[in-house]
Amino acid sequence: MKKLILLSFLLLNFSAVAQSNPEDLVKEFFKAFHAQDTVALKKLAQFGTQMETAALDESGKVQFSSMEYDEFLERIASIPAEAEFEEVLHEYRVEKNGVLATVTTPYSFYFNGNFSHCGVNSFQMVNFNDTWKITYVIDTRTKTDCKE
Repeated sequence: MKKLILLSFLLLNFSAVAQSNPEDLVKEFFKAFHAQDTVALKKLAQFGTQMETAALDESGKVQFSSMEYDEFLERIASIPAEAEFEEVLHEYRVEKNGVLATVTTPYSFYFNGNFSHCGVNSFQMVNFNDTWKITYVIDTRTKTDCKE
């Protein structure tokens, strides 16, 4: 009985630690992203999550696009199995205030082993009953001034 109580205590504490760190949620997101695991990705976001991108075109004009999270999941699922992609995160900047957190991650993106672009992701998340959920994501994309 003591072993069962100890095991329960450890599992509850592990769960609480895993859920208390917004950085861990972003790490889980990218693990699922690279595995094209849309089931796991869906569990990480709140219903209605919006995703947006801001980029500069060749003439320096801002290009802005927006999509629902479900469309993002469809796009991830449609990537051919033979395609290789990796988003290398350079650091995590976490700001937490009560039930709200922002995590920004400068990144470099590679497709089929070739550098594609770089930028910064910004994840907004809310803690719902001790579980962090992504509620909004915006990223930038550029090909200049990149860490490779």
